[in-house]
Amino acid sequence: DRVKQQLTEQSLVVEEWGGDVIAVPVSAKTGMGIDELLENILLVAEVKELKANPDRLARGTVVEARLDKGKGPVATLLVQNGTLKSGDVIIAGTSVGRIRTMTNDKGRSIKEAGPSTPVEITGLGEVPSAGDVFKAKEELFQQHQKVTLDNLFSQIAEGEMKELPIIVKADVQGSVEAVKQSLEKLSNDEVRVKVIHGGVGAVSESDVMLANASNAIIVGFNVRPDPVAKQNAEQSGVDIRLYRIIYDAIEEITDAMKGMLAPKYREVETARIEVRQVYKISNVGTVAGSYVLDGKVGRNNEIRVVRDGIVIAEDKMSSLKRFKDDAKEVAAGFECGITLEKFTDIKEGDIFEAFYMEEYRD
Repeated sequence: DRVKQQLTEQSLVVEEWGGDVIAVPVSAKTGMGIDELLENILLVAEVKELKANPDRLARGTVVEARLDKGKGPVATLLVQNGTLKSGDVIIAGTSVGRIRTMTNDKGRSIKEAGPSTPVEITGLGEVPSAGDVFKAKEELFQQHQKVTLDNLFSQIAEGEMKELPIIVKADVQGSVEAVKQSLEKLSNDEVRVKVIHGGVGAVSESDVMLANASNAIIVGFNVRPDPVAKQNAEQSGVDIRLYRIIYDAIEEITDAMKGMLAPKYREVETARIEVRQVYKISNVGTVAGSYVLDGKVGRNNEIRVVRDGIVIAEDKMSSLKRFKDDAKEVAAGFECGITLEKFTDIKEGDIFEAFYMEEYRD
């Protein structure tokens, strides 16, 4: 009776008290009421015509999740519609991954799970939250053209875009919240802008996987994608937009939604360089003893200084040397000395990204 009273406080009134909620007393110890409970579940399902389609991509709810030292993130899922298969790519909240193993409630390995089946799975990139909705997305990757700011207006005009999902990464948490609020205010009658995930730090592989599965655009502020994330984004067609000023992002996305996006310049990255030793030389300043990881750095390139995935500065080179001689360019696999015009707080382990601006040609 106490439980029934507490239910009424949540607007759930049982039948014997004049409500429409079926209540069945059960005992896990003696088994009392279990048959009656199952009969009532079937009755409610029939009366309310509760049906699930097994011939579609799976959808359901995360019941519980944990981080296992050996297996990584482990999640208990309840499939509510469709059939979940081993190897499916799923999104659970903001976590994304491909199912590696799937076991049933008896602990046996299974290949697929239909509606109303609870399963424990591994393969997610991070631990989801209990109550998160999960969706299988494997077949959707090929069905839709990836959304970019360049094709956004045409997709809106064709009626394909009702919602623009965005993933925001920034150097500090305050920026994440500010960017999220500013972008979501851009929603209009044709399309709703929705930030599905926000975080601090470099754009990572899991961010790209989530964007790929959600058909989202990644917006970064004062951060850079790590090499694996950048490569995966290029392969999967995920659009990563990087900004130093919030108003540039707002203006560019607004213009894209109106169909006015026509950038005149784009950035071309030519090399990634690792700072391995820093020298202080009188009459010269701070010299970064560096190693070109990939690409080719030219004397006229601009330099972006990246530390732990965060953009620290952008500057121009004042000199590029091979040993003591000036060099016009230095290729991957060679060492060089770089001095910057203004920025001097260079540290070992910093990454220099060499780039130049290229004009678009229609």
